[in-house]
Amino acid sequence: MKNIEMKNLLIGILTTVLFFACTESNVPNNEPGGEITFEINEQEVEAACGQCKFDLEGSGCDLAARIDGAAFFVDGTKIDDHGDAHAEDGFCKAIRHAKVSGQVENGRFVVKSFELLPIEK
Repeated sequence: MKNIEMKNLLIGILTTVLFFACTESNVPNNEPGGEITFEINEQEVEAACGQCKFDLEGSGCDLAARIDGAAFFVDGTKIDDHGDAHAEDGFCKAIRHAKVSGQVENGRFVVKSFELLPIEK
């Protein structure tokens, strides 16, 4: 009887350890108030108006970057710093590509560098 109890105890412990090990997420935390969740260096990302193109909540038009599938509002450069946002190739009408460096901090992308890439034809 003791062997069965010991076996069940070991299975229970192993199951618990595996459960917690497998629930660790690699998805960035983009909740407001979150810590720095990751840094990127010279990575190509999608850039556009967060409200118009990425369905982020907010009023007006604000620059956002989609990094590995998650969209973040951008701090350190503004939507109008890169031309007319409402032009045909502007951030409110088109999703553009940019090479960026920076970090996600408190649910926002804080840029160190932001280079808007030309539209490929």
